[in-house]
Amino acid sequence: MSVINDVIAKVKEKDPAQSEFHQAVEEVLHSLEATVERHPEFVRENIYERIVEPDRQIIFRVPWEDDEGRVHVNRGMRMEFNNAIGPYKGGLRFHPSVNPGIIKFLGFEQIFKNSLTTLPMGGGKGGSDFDPKGKSDREIMRFCQAFMRELFRHIGPDTDVPAGDIGVGGREIGYMFGMYKKLVNEHTGVLTGKGLDFGGSLIRPEATGYGAVYFAMEMIATRNESMEGKTAVVSGSGNVAQYSIEKVNELGGKAITISDSSGTVVDMDGIAGERWDFLMELKNIRKGRVKEYAEKFGADYYEGRSAWDVVSENDLKVDIALPSATQNEISGEHAQALVDRGCQVVSEGANMPSTPEAVKIFQDSGLLYGPGKAANAGGVAVSGLEMSQNSMKLSWSREEVDRKLQGIMKDIHASCLQAAEAYGKPEDYVAGANIAGFLKVARAMTSCGIV
Repeated sequence: MSVINDVIAKVKEKDPAQSEFHQAVEEVLHSLEATVERHPEFVRENIYERIVEPDRQIIFRVPWEDDEGRVHVNRGMRMEFNNAIGPYKGGLRFHPSVNPGIIKFLGFEQIFKNSLTTLPMGGGKGGSDFDPKGKSDREIMRFCQAFMRELFRHIGPDTDVPAGDIGVGGREIGYMFGMYKKLVNEHTGVLTGKGLDFGGSLIRPEATGYGAVYFAMEMIATRNESMEGKTAVVSGSGNVAQYSIEKVNELGGKAITISDSSGTVVDMDGIAGERWDFLMELKNIRKGRVKEYAEKFGADYYEGRSAWDVVSENDLKVDIALPSATQNEISGEHAQALVDRGCQVVSEGANMPSTPEAVKIFQDSGLLYGPGKAANAGGVAVSGLEMSQNSMKLSWSREEVDRKLQGIMKDIHASCLQAAEAYGKPEDYVAGANIAGFLKVARAMTSCGIV
């Protein structure tokens, strides 16, 4: 059995029920086969097995009281995966689907994503099975405060710096940061995604969406093309989708879809101008459903269908796909439909949104496929910039942060291509991203000894 297959078998034996984590480990480690022979020191120091095991797994009870005085109990967790190159860094997710396998997959991916940014950040992830939907502001505040009453003892600006993720936006970050300050009597940059009035960074809400489009732009440029005139299909309707659409519009493209758990809207006129403004109000202020957008503007609405179902079932022209919702949203069937519709570029704004079957179809077809750990690194990159601003007690302008973000995404793209070429996988962004991210972390782990 090869070194890589041996490690994968051990992961499945130790954690048999964690399918998302298994998927992430297999995808990363198989692409690292090329490093095994070239780096015997990594085999000797057992880096491949060490990197798939979290430094620590913290699971805790979160009791909280609703507005009627009833006590509820949720489970909180934080997976501090690897801090070889910097403090643990990664989001907190509040969603009923949260379990150790999903948080481990996200934390494992975060190691390589953070490494690719070139900023000194390790990988971690956390969250709870708490569902913010349908809860009042006061209930969410009480839950966030209860969650932080346990988490605070495990985090710090030089230890572990959480951020937001699904179900955790500026409101939740604010409530958690307020409790952290109260508990430790310090105003430090322990969370990112904070409000601008208390240490947040400009461009942070936009960063993941902008970054995914910047990465797509870099991929397109390798074929001497631009975003001008391209039609983009975007899944989701949260921050990542919203700002992906905005950036596509700015660069001369046209985004035609939005979706949520209820269905998908197709607007062939493009989601721009007053239509984009309405989307922002609908999802960020009124917390409405995308069906309302279709009713207001006379767009087509597909009840209960994902954006990729709609592409599969209709003759839609697609130049660029920007999956921005959740893991495994694009199946093999969806991927083939995208290829058949002429899709040239897939840039993942979500974490692992394409199944292994979908990835294989993308790569075999020759389209430009940007995996999430590279394409959606813009969010954590600007979180890293927020950490820098906090530590220096200053703030940068919107233009300066955006310029730094675009530079980081350009560098990530170049690193992926260079690593892929150096290890015999030319133009393979999956192998390039995994190898480039891994090498920096592996070298740091080797240098620090067996710890």
